[in-house]
Amino acid sequence: MKQQEFLETVLPIKDKLFRIAKRLLVSRDEADDAVQEVFLKLWKGKEKIKQYRSAEAFAITMTKNYCLDRLKSKQASNLKIVHSNYEASNNLEKQLEAADGVARVFEIMDTLPEQQKLILHLRDVEQLDFSEIAKMLDLNETAVRVTLSRARKKVRDQLIKQNNYGIK
Repeated sequence: MKQQEFLETVLPIKDKLFRIAKRLLVSRDEADDAVQEVFLKLWKGKEKIKQYRSAEAFAITMTKNYCLDRLKSKQASNLKIVHSNYEASNNLEKQLEAADGVARVFEIMDTLPEQQKLILHLRDVEQLDFSEIAKMLDLNETAVRVTLSRARKKVRDQLIKQNNYGIK
């Protein structure tokens, strides 16, 4: 595989890999580093890429695994929690309320088991099909649907619980 062919295959999915890495690692710098490491590994194994049905699914799986390894490492305690992905409206009060709601959803998502968190992210943020998610995670579509349903229910229940606190 030549350099140009490699770039045409891998560059279109760079943003998607970054979003997944940022969701898992939270820090923008850590996510950039993760994508660079994945690209380096893909370049080193560029001849094997053609063997896979979907280079995108392979790259996403590599990114997910790399990020999970980073979180398990000793350096994970150095990761900063920063959420700067929110687009604000004109009204400051609405901005603050919406930002608080988004932050609460992310906090709740962070308490979910890794598989639920990843499936919720892939489906609701990345908007991937159930079949694509099932291929990436080596699950069947029914398992993906059940896991997604459970993750959404946990997030919904926690939000309701937090919003109704102190109301009889």
